Order: sequence, then structure tokens, then C-alpha cells
Amino acid sequence: MKHAPEFLRLVDDARARIRETNVQEVKKRLDAKETFTLIDVREDSEWAKGRLPTAIHICKGVIERDIENAVPVKATPIVLYCGGGFRSALAADNLQKMGYTNVISMDGGWRGWTEVGLPIVQD
Repeated sequence: MKHAPEFLRLVDDARARIRETNVQEVKKRLDAKETFTLIDVREDSEWAKGRLPTAIHICKGVIERDIENAVPVKATPIVLYCGGGFRSALAADNLQKMGYTNVISMDGGWRGWTEVGLPIVQD
């Protein structure tokens, strides 16, 4: 997908302030049964096609509204992912602005996860 230049500028700006991880590191954390909240910020239609194991769904369009109910403790470790890592970077930046102190965006997102054949959950 070719993204608009101004969107990419916003993502780059957010990435300057957030922490990122990759697909392999998230898989290691899941395998080690580390305690963290994995949040899928994709749209409902994307979530319906499949998701990462243990993920909860709070789409980017409502995450700022709904995060405090889903994750009330602001020090909770959170990993966000989307389709490729752009929307999750923007969401991570906003959560940090809201006081969340342990937020990471997964670069590569759903595409990176599925391209290497890692397990997914489908209804």
C-alpha cells in the first residue's frame, strides 16, 4: 500500500517519541508467557479476518476513548499492532500523551506476523 506523504510524516514524527519492537520479539514474549496487554488497533473488518493470539481489539479510531476502561493502570505493559506498524505508532504516541508509560508499537504489524507464518486466531 502506498501511503500519503503527510501521513508518513505524522508517523515518522510519532516514531521519534515512541518505542517500537518487531514481530519476532512479540512472539518471544508471548511464548515466554510474559504479562502484557496486546492490543489490535485495526478496523473491525480487519479484526474479523484474524488476529494475534491473546490480542484484544480497540481500533485506532476509539482507543483514546476506551483505553482507560480496558487498561486502567497506566504502567501496564502494552504492545499495539495494526496492519503494518503505522497506525499503532500513532496510537502509541497518543497513549503516551495520556500518561501510559510502558507502550510499544509492533513494527511490521499483522502483515509481518502473517508473512512469516506465525499463529493467528480466526473465528
